[in-house]
Amino acid sequence: MKKMMLMMAALLLSAISVSAQTPKVADKELVGAWLLQKMQWEGEKEMVCGKESGYTQFKYYGADGEYACAEISLTKEGKCVVMPHEYGTYTFKNGVYTEMGRSTKDGDMVLVDKNTFKGRWMNRHDIWKKQPQMPEKLVRYIVNCCMMKQTPAEMQQLIKENMFK
Repeated sequence: MKKMMLMMAALLLSAISVSAQTPKVADKELVGAWLLQKMQWEGEKEMVCGKESGYTQFKYYGADGEYACAEISLTKEGKCVVMPHEYGTYTFKNGVYTEMGRSTKDGDMVLVDKNTFKGRWMNRHDIWKKQPQMPEKLVRYIVNCCMMKQTPAEMQQLIKENMFK
């Protein structure tokens, strides 16, 4: 029993030591534009995003909870293509992250430092980097593209009536 208590105390002290070494990053550091740097599906090779691959993803987190996500690719002809994924809201409080009302598990979003976060989506592991130098004009353009992905109710009805009769 004594050995078990000593082992538990050692494990607790080890955990306290590790957590003391990991600086707590303020939740507000998430606010801003982010680009996907690397992604890796479990069991597959890591993919470095950017110029080499011609592919990345963009996320925007507004101070008011605004959220936008898009895929960005570079065609063989050198044209940039923005593919809106979603637009809506997020919350991030005390390290607990929610996106579009979807809860995440512990560890699905971890701010490593004020310029890096690690994420997990299904069985894909990501590394994202903050882009404070990204021009506001570009950020708003991509966010607006994502907003356009939401089809208003009136248009939803017209599409149903005219295209899916």
